[in-house]
Amino acid sequence: MIIFDVALIAFSALILWKGALWVVDSASILARKFRLSEMTIGLTIVALGTSLPEFLVTATAAFKDMGDISLSNIIGSNIFNLGIILGLLALIKPIPAHRTLVHRDGPILFLLGLFVLIMLYDLNMGRGAGLTLVIFFVAYNLLVFFRGARIPKELAAADAKSAQKKDYLKLAAGFILLALGGQFMVEGASSLAVRAGISEWAIGVSIVAAGTSLPELITCLAALFRDKKEMLLGNLIGSDIFNFAGVLGLTCILAPISFSQAALPGMFTFLFMVAIVIFFMRTGFRITRLEGAVLICISLFRWGLDYSILP
Repeated sequence: MIIFDVALIAFSALILWKGALWVVDSASILARKFRLSEMTIGLTIVALGTSLPEFLVTATAAFKDMGDISLSNIIGSNIFNLGIILGLLALIKPIPAHRTLVHRDGPILFLLGLFVLIMLYDLNMGRGAGLTLVIFFVAYNLLVFFRGARIPKELAAADAKSAQKKDYLKLAAGFILLALGGQFMVEGASSLAVRAGISEWAIGVSIVAAGTSLPELITCLAALFRDKKEMLLGNLIGSDIFNFAGVLGLTCILAPISFSQAALPGMFTFLFMVAIVIFFMRTGFRITRLEGAVLICISLFRWGLDYSILP
């Protein structure tokens, strides 16, 4: 029944959200032992934690030979991060943009997206492309870790003392919930696509992408109201980089994927979105409420095309 499929998707989104919160909370405490700044944590540890649902859903779909859901989840999540989530947060409160994000991480994300577009032009991505993406992901994280800002030793020492055994247990429990949520999300989405007569691509780029992006949304809302805005924007850009370089790269190594022509318009939309975000960040080094509204409109327009044009 369609109702059961929708309920399964809702349940999977719930446990994905809960699991991601546990992963992010515990990983953030442990990461600060190494004196990482909020922006560095957002670009790396928090981005990795909140992107685990994308990896589990994408890999699961790839092993089930559902290439469209596998890739559309990544593209849809990345657009959702920079469109709906960033736009919504900017409507609530303008978001400052660190110069490093404008001059380094934003352009890196754009070039990474351009590379992915070139690699998927023949509608297949194999182990060679996957290995290249993973190597890039490792190099990028080394760059961020060794060139990132550090917090004072006194604050790092206080955080190190606050780390307890329960943080390790929460981290493990979070991974388990993410694994279960990823499995349920793919099952519910694929079944819904068949029953409702909607393409796998449209379901993956919207419902599945929104569900797996819930951890980013919740994390960014918490960061916004706790006045940790550097972690907020770093998390969104870092998650997009991790989705393409880490998630897609590892997935292609484990199970090369094939997909439909629908992937190409989605990638062009993503590159356009990244260019707009970089431009907005550069103008005054912040995302204003008006710019946030523009980002939301672009995402909603893209969703409309996915459901009206795709077979």
